Amino acid sequence: MYARIARFEGGDPERFAATRDQIEADMASGTPPEGLEGVKEVMLLVDREGGTGLGVVFFETEEDLRRGDEALNSMSPQEGSGRRASVEIYEVTFRGAPSAASP
Repeated sequence: MYARIARFEGGDPERFAATRDQIEADMASGTPPEGLEGVKEVMLLVDREGGTGLGVVFFETEEDLRRGDEALNSMSPQEGSGRRASVEIYEVTFRGAPSAASP
């Protein structure tokens, strides 16, 4: 699995919800934008006070990541999201949650 992490700066805290709503609608539609068909999961993290955010997009394969990265790089950030300050790519080597304790 692979993750693309984009950092945004100078965002309007009042607009973060609109950005989230738009991405949530795109994910729920079942018809992702071209190039993003291989997206497995999306996480948005925001610092409202600092006006910064991270968009973390997960892909199953390296090929899906390459196509998704190209598609996302060609998109302009949604109004109020700030400017895209950086993009980093990672291989996910572990992903998990704590096990439930036995009674």
